[in-house]
Amino acid sequence: MTLKTTLKITAAAASLAILAGCASSGALEEVRMTAESAQADAAEARSIATQAQNTANQAQRDAQAALQMSEQNRDEMNRMFQRSMQK
Repeated sequence: MTLKTTLKITAAAASLAILAGCASSGALEEVRMTAESAQADAAEARSIATQAQNTANQAQRDAQAALQMSEQNRDEMNRMFQRSMQK
């Protein structure tokens, strides 16, 4: 091989290496952006899940309060019935 041919091959190899590096950087940037997007989506999903859990907890408290009130009303109705039956 001549010196010119060797230099041409070396230049071509260097160009390919640089282009491959740029492509790798571009691919890495795309992967990074995808990961950041997925992370943002996960954070939003976590926030929505937390809100849903809080809503469910409030509904549970409301249901417990309604049950307690219902039991108190039933007890009061039973006492009223018993009083009316004694008369």
